[in-house]
Amino acid sequence: MKPSPERLIRRLLQSQKLAVLGTHEKGLPYANLVAFVAAEDLEHILLATARYTRKYTNLKANPHVSLLIDNRENLDTDFHAGMAVTALGRAEELQGEERNRNLKIYQDHHPYLEEFVKSPSFSLFRVKVQTYYLVTEFQNVTSLKMGS
Repeated sequence: MKPSPERLIRRLLQSQKLAVLGTHEKGLPYANLVAFVAAEDLEHILLATARYTRKYTNLKANPHVSLLIDNRENLDTDFHAGMAVTALGRAEELQGEERNRNLKIYQDHHPYLEEFVKSPSFSLFRVKVQTYYLVTEFQNVTSLKMGS
């Protein structure tokens, strides 16, 4: 029996540390690698950036984002064994106690980024995921809608 799409998505998000973040820059797509942490319920994804980056400016100007997370190894077998998830959602910068609570989760997942998260320019965002698109075996696409 094949695992459910939700289980495959959860497994992939738990096994990866980096995602490709898609934002908008003056109407054009812009992509960056980001370290991320997905919530166990898949409703939210945490990501961070410095406030002086283009990524930060783009997130503040237009909070609609996409995140691509995959397990590729750059091998021929990726075309059939690889998996990719695109998460579509809306990013919000966290502040105050909510920021502190989520910062602990982010730091626990990425302890090697300790210096980065202590920087005065560090900013933490939470993406509220609306839809996941899971691609398996190169062309099998399944969608998973999250709560409203």
